[in-house]
Amino acid sequence: MLLEPTSQPGSAWLAIVSRPNVAAFAEAFTSHVTLEATALAIPLRGADSVFEFFYTTRSMYDRIAFVHEMRSETRVCLEWEGGFQGKEISGATILTYASPEAIEHIRLFHYPYGQLNAFSAELGRRRALTTDPNQNTQRNQS
Repeated sequence: MLLEPTSQPGSAWLAIVSRPNVAAFAEAFTSHVTLEATALAIPLRGADSVFEFFYTTRSMYDRIAFVHEMRSETRVCLEWEGGFQGKEISGATILTYASPEAIEHIRLFHYPYGQLNAFSAELGRRRALTTDPNQNTQRNQS
């Protein structure tokens, strides 16, 4: 589903990443969705991994708001601004569509460099705390 234009930049994307479980989240993506992020050492593949990333990161920001949205037939580019650990952070999210119904690629960029490094370190710490497979299964499938 190619995101429909809205009066609020990023509102359709926020609705997708706020979905409560993997099954609902996965409906917006191809089976081989890939997330590349400056805060990650390697890309994440598959809806389960991408869901877990956004489930973890949504509580990391002090605040976040999409300030601009640009779109073409196969891409949506979102600019965002926010706070992380009491300091300003900003970036861009680029969504690539395989079809109007399915996102196949996400690119997520964070700026400035110092905040990127801090965010990446905190993300690594939080992901290390959620390695219990039973915990992840219960959270992702509920």
